Amino acid sequence: MRRHRCFLPPAAATLLFIFSSAAVLMLIASLFAWVTFSPRYSFASSSRSGSWGCRPDGEGSWSIGVFYGESPFSLKPIESGVRRSSECFLNSSFTMNQWNVWRNRSSAWPVANPVFTCASASDAGFPSNFVADPFLFIDHCFLQGKLMYLFFETKNSITEQGDLGVAKSSDNGSTWQPLGIVLDEEWHLSYPFVFRYHGQIYLMPEGSKKGDLRLYRAVDFPLKWVLEKVILDKPLIDSFIVDYQGMYWLFGSDFRGSGIKKNGELEIWYSHSPFGPWKPHKQNPVHNIDKSLGARNAGRPFTYNGSLYRPGQDCGETYGRRVRLFKILVLTTDEYKEVEVTLGVEESKKGRNAWNGARYHQLDVQQLTSGEWIAVMDGDRVPSGDSVHRLIVGYFSIAGAAALVILVGVLIGVVKCIFPLGCCLPCYRKLSDAFETRERLLSSKLKWLLVHLNNLSFFVRSRAGLRPCIARVIMGFVFLLVVVLVCFGMYYLRSGNGAEEAYPWEGHYSQFTLLTMADDTRLWNLQMYVKHYSRCSSVGEIVVVWNKGQPPLLSNLDTAVPIRIRVENGSSLSNRFKPDPLIKNRAVLELDDDIMMTCDDLERGFRVWREHPEGIVGFFPGLADGNPLKYQDEKYARSQNGYNMILTGAAFMDSQLAFERYWSEEARRGRELVDKFFNCEDILMNFLYANVSTSRTVAEYVRPAWAVATSKFSSAAISRNTQENDRVRTDCLVEFSKMYGSLAGHKSKFGSREDGWDE
Repeated sequence: MRRHRCFLPPAAATLLFIFSSAAVLMLIASLFAWVTFSPRYSFASSSRSGSWGCRPDGEGSWSIGVFYGESPFSLKPIESGVRRSSECFLNSSFTMNQWNVWRNRSSAWPVANPVFTCASASDAGFPSNFVADPFLFIDHCFLQGKLMYLFFETKNSITEQGDLGVAKSSDNGSTWQPLGIVLDEEWHLSYPFVFRYHGQIYLMPEGSKKGDLRLYRAVDFPLKWVLEKVILDKPLIDSFIVDYQGMYWLFGSDFRGSGIKKNGELEIWYSHSPFGPWKPHKQNPVHNIDKSLGARNAGRPFTYNGSLYRPGQDCGETYGRRVRLFKILVLTTDEYKEVEVTLGVEESKKGRNAWNGARYHQLDVQQLTSGEWIAVMDGDRVPSGDSVHRLIVGYFSIAGAAALVILVGVLIGVVKCIFPLGCCLPCYRKLSDAFETRERLLSSKLKWLLVHLNNLSFFVRSRAGLRPCIARVIMGFVFLLVVVLVCFGMYYLRSGNGAEEAYPWEGHYSQFTLLTMADDTRLWNLQMYVKHYSRCSSVGEIVVVWNKGQPPLLSNLDTAVPIRIRVENGSSLSNRFKPDPLIKNRAVLELDDDIMMTCDDLERGFRVWREHPEGIVGFFPGLADGNPLKYQDEKYARSQNGYNMILTGAAFMDSQLAFERYWSEEARRGRELVDKFFNCEDILMNFLYANVSTSRTVAEYVRPAWAVATSKFSSAAISRNTQENDRVRTDCLVEFSKMYGSLAGHKSKFGSREDGWDE
């Protein structure tokens, strides 16, 4: 048999082209990653489970939040309402607007959703990729000091199987202590519907992989359960039992069988006891509709004003896209009718940056003895299958860039054969006639492809020789396309789930108020500022201090959070620190309207501030140094490996503490100097902090991944003349030192944090 040959160019030229191209691609990818991504703190790294918990999972990154309301149709997240210390709850009566919980231990002012995550379980020694399907069990003596329990599905990071866990709370759901795994069977478990019957507590999870529906009884609540009975020999999915009009009704879905629409089928069974025997409803399946219409159950049913309501899942856009609510109009053994009503839970506009921005698919709402309503709901920031989708897109983008590079090599003649035929086809083996026929057919096709590629390369090179400008344009376009594909691929592979998530501290998330000063000279800038920062995860509200001109209409600002414009009588830089009782959060980020940073930078700064809320944490350091004293910028501070000021144009602070200090009688002379120079308000704030602090460190720096001052593209900036600005600030330093003492003893070093955020 004849050996197939493939002519190869000199190996050295080919290898040089391949390795040099790979080096360029790696350089582009590294540069893109360095510019785009900041060092992130791993939730799992702080847990005793090490790297086992909170892994990317194709099913999602579900977590659980708590909601309160005067009715099940007015539910608000835990961070909403009037602030109140959670330590007071158990010993006092309260109304709905007092649910907003502040926790001093975790600097969570207020506590924000999600309140229970994969990190919560992993930190307790139960490695989890996500937690979902929450159900509450509440003792109705809770307000006198009893506990509430949260049952949930947890995706085991090691076995990749769904187990059922439980956590407890003694502070109205703001803090949850994981207790352990309550059920771990050989098959997948989820949907832990828990209820009380005749003085006993029962658990009816979904275990459809087993092929039946089982009921467990607590023998040592909440951790020890025994199998009570197999109540139905059907693999029902997401089932619940409700006592209604003297009968027990079992709702669930069975997606087997021809003609059944997955996530669109619902069946009803009835009995005189939760143990059965169960009889099928005459209309079964009562629903076999489109998966977006809410047939599949989405939590516990509830009764309000004498009517029964059923939560259902909308699985249209993705699995578990949202919860729909249905009012049951007729429920008898031979008839069922329901109508959709408004749930009342406002969907976040923050997209992936919100913990439930992509979907929420289970709700358990219950009434407390006070008359208020509490609910738990799960949420996810990404759609189903997102992690797999991102890997596919990322690797295909990199592969596309590599293919373009090889194609360029073929076209310019460096690479004349993409794949040697002899590597895939045998040369001397005795083959069957059928196989030899297929081999020859494949060989001819490969030859045809290689010949035409070589002909194309000869054609392009000849044309490029005649028109070098066209060749340069084509090569430039191809190079640009390769860069785009590499950056696109790196983004999808390195950015995790694509969200700029908040960072928890001591098990809690929180929110801050974003405050900026603005006037009518940069309205376009304010619109961009609000649209960008309102999508950041921990931004709870935006306050615009309007110093001059006609303020814009709120309807002209594209915001995902509440926004308020506070119009001032006069233009003063001190207005930014004016005490404001309408500010909802204790943490305030003072951020100039001309500074653009990533949301992740803000989240890292907020996390650092929560560790040390008694100080100033910001992104632009300075140094008061020399004799005579002189104001120095970040470049000089880095050369001295230290700083003693944080510019409050981008800084976190305690609004109560900082604003009271700034407007105290002690600071009056300093404020007069600020008004005189229309400058130095940030320097004054640093002096006021240092003057009362017993700590050597009063300011802490966080390095942003990148920051752009848009005022450089505008004439409306007070510090465009750098030399004059530095001279004025030096004069301020000298005067403030006479009034409040020196900053020299409060110098901090760069690179002192273990996470590297201040390098």
